[in-house]
Amino acid sequence: MRKLAKLTIFFSLTFIIIFAAVTGIKFVSLRVDWAKILPSKPETSLSLLIAAGHWALSLTLFSTIAIALNYAVRRNCPALMALICSITLSFLFSFGISTVLKQWKLVPPAQSAGITMGGKGLILSNAINSSETSVILLNGTDEPLGPRVIAIPGQPLSYQRSAAADFALPQVPFGNETPWFLNSLTIDIRLNAEMFQKKFSQGFFSYLFYAGALIFMLCSLGFLLKFSVWPLANLFITVLVFRGILALNTFINTAEMQEIISSFLNGKFPADIALPVVYLGFGLLINLYSLLVHAAKRRVDDDV
Repeated sequence: MRKLAKLTIFFSLTFIIIFAAVTGIKFVSLRVDWAKILPSKPETSLSLLIAAGHWALSLTLFSTIAIALNYAVRRNCPALMALICSITLSFLFSFGISTVLKQWKLVPPAQSAGITMGGKGLILSNAINSSETSVILLNGTDEPLGPRVIAIPGQPLSYQRSAAADFALPQVPFGNETPWFLNSLTIDIRLNAEMFQKKFSQGFFSYLFYAGALIFMLCSLGFLLKFSVWPLANLFITVLVFRGILALNTFINTAEMQEIISSFLNGKFPADIALPVVYLGFGLLINLYSLLVHAAKRRVDDDV
């Protein structure tokens, strides 16, 4: 019971800390992206916070399970206890946070003040590289597509009546230099978060089947943390496997793969249950194998 209590506290604190930190970072990132795009429809802090929360929940789920399983292995927690505890807490946290975020969406927009990014004469430029093009919005974010002055290095200032004016403007002032592997990870996390939202909107049992199957398989991979005597190497292997599962999740949930699976099933079963069934089956096989290995080791120890 003592180890179970410690594992529960560790899992809960880890989940809360990672979720809060990632949500905050993603919220700031979304505000910056909003400033880059300058949409005609203003966003609100609450809407950006909800979007950041959904994205952070997807990343936090994978991260916390990997860290908690590593903790359970290093503390020699019983495998069955660690499995049940991780599955239960993962689902409770993910379902609870999804419920809160859904309730926040029901808050009337009037109760949330729009984001103010600047008044008239707002200058958009790259603070890192001052030699790139700058854009001065004469009416500020109240009219982001309105009159503006373009400052291109080495050229005279140019005036635009609106963004729709015929003017050859480079892709500035903002650029995207994020490495491809981080971009792909961000996209997969976002797509997984959108799938979680979709299943949650379909009802409790749909969410339970999809999220529960994914959580069950992730929590069943604790044996990966026993491959070698180096805990850091085991954790690195687990993270790589989790990344592969996230990519597989994105791949199978694409419209093309869903059509292929639907044609293979010949309409007998919905195509969207294929992935959860695979997760459940694979997780059961892993746990059965681990149980047999544990029983064999105990038999050898008894014989000795």
